[in-house]
Amino acid sequence: MNRLGHLVGAYGLLALTAALFLAFSLALPDTFPTLDNISAVLSNQSIPALLALGATIPIATGAFDLSIGYGLGLAHVVTMWLIVTEGWPWPLACLVVLLGGTAVGAANGVVVEFAKIDSFIATLGTGSIMYAFTGWITDGARIVPGPHGLPPAFTDLYDSRFLALPVSAFYVLTLTAALWVLLERLPLGRYLYVIGSNPRTADLVGIPARRYVVLAFTGSGLVVGIAGVLLAAQQQTGNPSVGMDYLLPAFVGALLGSTAIRPGRPNALGTLVAVTVLAIGLAGIGQLGARFWATPLFNGSTLLVAVGLAGYAHRRQLRRRRTAP
Repeated sequence: MNRLGHLVGAYGLLALTAALFLAFSLALPDTFPTLDNISAVLSNQSIPALLALGATIPIATGAFDLSIGYGLGLAHVVTMWLIVTEGWPWPLACLVVLLGGTAVGAANGVVVEFAKIDSFIATLGTGSIMYAFTGWITDGARIVPGPHGLPPAFTDLYDSRFLALPVSAFYVLTLTAALWVLLERLPLGRYLYVIGSNPRTADLVGIPARRYVVLAFTGSGLVVGIAGVLLAAQQQTGNPSVGMDYLLPAFVGALLGSTAIRPGRPNALGTLVAVTVLAIGLAGIGQLGARFWATPLFNGSTLLVAVGLAGYAHRRQLRRRRTAP
């Protein structure tokens, strides 16, 4: 029974993914299981998936980065501003944005660990500051390219295809693989998990918690920078109001993912499965004719379920450790 419970907990969400895809395919046989629809879903959900993977890194340490939505908005606006307004070559503009995202992530970690401010409050404050910078750069207006548009090589970062699928989906798979290796196979990942599960134990065994929490936020900032560059290549305009729409789906994916594959702890494969469930669910209800309010209702309800299941999985894991011989 313990083995069965473990299998259900670890792979139940994966089974739900297959069941949802089958159900919507039967209900919408002419549109849902087609290659065009799958490509559209992969393209639309790539940026939320990247943000969810980025949010997973600090969550592994028990911290939350609420600035990722604001950071995404700032990163994509700065990318467009440097390319369109300042006339920078797009590779240099992308590099500056990635370095900026990394620096902002490190600053978040320093504020949380050295200023001893709760991660919710700290990242909400830094996110508000980033939103102010977004408004200052754009003056509240969109950044629109000139008549010649953006460089095709830049837009191809998101619009091109590989093996008949959007290239953005392969970015998600690459980041998932990298995070899986980092969290599951390298000492750094084990240190992050120890810090997140029991900071006192981390101190006793000599793990420098401050350093690794700052590194976790730095990694999250780098991922946000990457997502911002891709969002600019996707939308091809600088919209100062975009960004916060991606915050809730990112945390839903990260928290729901902690109930799958490795129940009780955030993990990259679980996050990928959770994002896939959300993508299939949103695409299915959208094609069935759901109203515009169905998306926030779905995301909010799933977030509540995700938090409840994540807490239950964590408590179950602690009970199993206490009773293990």
